[in-house]
Amino acid sequence: MRKKIRIFGLLVVLLVVAVPLVTAWVSSYLHQPLPLTEASVVEVPRGAGLSQVLHELKKRGLLGEGYQADFRRVGARIYSSLTDMDGRMHVGEYRLRPGDSLLSLLEKMDRGEVIQRSLTLVEGWNFRELRLRLAAQESLSHTLDSLTDDQIMEKLGRPDLHPEGWFAPETYFYTRGTSDLTILRRALERQEALLEEAWSQKADDLPIDSPYEALILASIIEKETGVPDERPEIAGVFTNRLRKGMRLQTDPTVIYGMGEAYDGNIRRSDLRRPTPYNTYTISGLPPTPIAMPGREAIQAAVNPAETESLFFVARGDGSHYFSKTLAQHRKAVRDYQLRRREGYRSSPGGSQ
Repeated sequence: MRKKIRIFGLLVVLLVVAVPLVTAWVSSYLHQPLPLTEASVVEVPRGAGLSQVLHELKKRGLLGEGYQADFRRVGARIYSSLTDMDGRMHVGEYRLRPGDSLLSLLEKMDRGEVIQRSLTLVEGWNFRELRLRLAAQESLSHTLDSLTDDQIMEKLGRPDLHPEGWFAPETYFYTRGTSDLTILRRALERQEALLEEAWSQKADDLPIDSPYEALILASIIEKETGVPDERPEIAGVFTNRLRKGMRLQTDPTVIYGMGEAYDGNIRRSDLRRPTPYNTYTISGLPPTPIAMPGREAIQAAVNPAETESLFFVARGDGSHYFSKTLAQHRKAVRDYQLRRREGYRSSPGGSQ
């Protein structure tokens, strides 16, 4: 009986000593650098647990070979049982670099340090170009490809809005699997906020009556110049023309109205061909924006520069020359354009 007691006591001592040693040995594999020679990305899909992630890591050889991989998997499960990480693992992508350990990856997944991707919407894009950019972003979840523009606006809760111009051209950060609709909703809400803010700070006596008209005018300003500092001056010209009842006569509206028929050139016949957007044939603003205006263009539309200019012509370097009279404008056209390229039209046009 005493012998059995001594044996049992010895076993207890061995367990007390061995378990921490084994645990420490296994845990050491969590701290060792993983066999990486270059950066790698690990994805935690929606609904995945730790076992699935560990299986994928082993399959890719990121846990090492043989017993190393097995001990790392055991160590990961011990870590998970002690921290309950498996119950709050964040979906997304995680970056591993040479020198990183499995423990550092587990801690990233526990904290949700997912890779942030970015998508930049460019000032001056139209909605068709925006949709193409979203469709080309493979890391997004695509839900809009089969929908019409109107159906997309319905999904965004704005069934009565034409989509053009309503999405703020900024850089948006997201994680893999985010839906394209989510990006659009963020861009829409951002543009609405920018427009509301700008309209609340608008100048007095503008020849536009609503925030939407400001958005339309801002989209034309955006398409007319690539020089940010010129936006208020361009806005001042358009504001003056609207006050005087002059047609805007701006080429970007003609191009937008031509749609897919535009081949890179505007002919005189295009200027005379009526469309709802051709500001050579219609008075006032077109019915909708023609592109996505940025914050600066919106601010310029509601706070135009005080100027007497009614015309401008491209200098050929991205900037414009502004004129008060038609005679000055025609001279500027000769000086800056006709000597370089026959048939060039400035914008706004030279007729009244």
